[in-house]
Amino acid sequence: MQPRNMSMSGVVDLAAVKAAGEAKAKAEQARAEAASRAGQAGEAGPSAGAVPPSALVIDVDEAGFERDVLQLSAEVPVVLDFWAEWCQPCKQLSPLLERLITEANGRLVLAKIDVDANQMLMQQFQIQGIPAVFAVVAGQVLPLFQGVVPEQQIRETFAQLVQVAEDRFGIIGIEVDPDAEGAAPAATAMEEIPAGPYDALLEAAVVALDAGDLGGAVQAYKNVLADDPGNTEAKLGLAQAELLARVQHMDPQAVRAAAAENPRDPAAQIAAADLDLVGGHVEDAFGRLVDTVRVTFGEDRDAVRLRLLELFEVIGADDPRVSSARTALARVLF
Repeated sequence: MQPRNMSMSGVVDLAAVKAAGEAKAKAEQARAEAASRAGQAGEAGPSAGAVPPSALVIDVDEAGFERDVLQLSAEVPVVLDFWAEWCQPCKQLSPLLERLITEANGRLVLAKIDVDANQMLMQQFQIQGIPAVFAVVAGQVLPLFQGVVPEQQIRETFAQLVQVAEDRFGIIGIEVDPDAEGAAPAATAMEEIPAGPYDALLEAAVVALDAGDLGGAVQAYKNVLADDPGNTEAKLGLAQAELLARVQHMDPQAVRAAAAENPRDPAAQIAAADLDLVGGHVEDAFGRLVDTVRVTFGEDRDAVRLRLLELFEVIGADDPRVSSARTALARVLF
């Protein structure tokens, strides 16, 4: 496959994602608090937020994409390497990417995605051939290049990516501790505690839902997720409870009239999409928000995109309507 360069010029026009900015602020606060505690205790050595060099190259799958890529991109630009075991050019490019990422010393992270095991991500990114390399900065995705390209060109692309991340988003990367090899990355440095059991909390959430206590249900699900962020039942229940809470006091006629009169108003379209979903019109809800993403920009676009992702959670990732909508969203965004 002949290399096909992909322009980076579009990234300078991207607005910082609100959610990514909030995640970055929280991460900075957590690091500052950890450093302060270490200083008060008289501890020597690197910052509590430092990671070993091995944490700069990670394997990512569909289930962990939001956590391992989108959230992480609020702290450091994440380079995506789409590859496969059978791809000979991939075997030539991947080691080069890993070496350059390691040399960047925390200013970039490489996320490797096996396309055979992650077909949905391949479809979302409209990958036509591999190797294909993208980047995610503050939640925003941009293509870098496809195929094997010269090392100097990759260096220049990465340097520009680092500069854009700092200038436009204030993202300066993560601290690397060369002596911490083998230690857990900062995000997972704490010893994992076995999850659950959460049957009582989940049952309490269901009881609250049945009683119409949506606030109580939301809190019960959040209590589960605070200890076990990956709990599928709690994530689904929370998304459903929050959706019901949002539409509880809506005037459907007024909401739909506002959406019809203001097709570019993100708030109006988001409210109407919530009603669509509650009414069982799943494809209408998804289509409405994808169309709104197409005609909005900056924070407005991101607000619509985030609500669409929340509605995906309500329906479930395995639903074919979600897969179709994800593909449509990818076409609009990329």
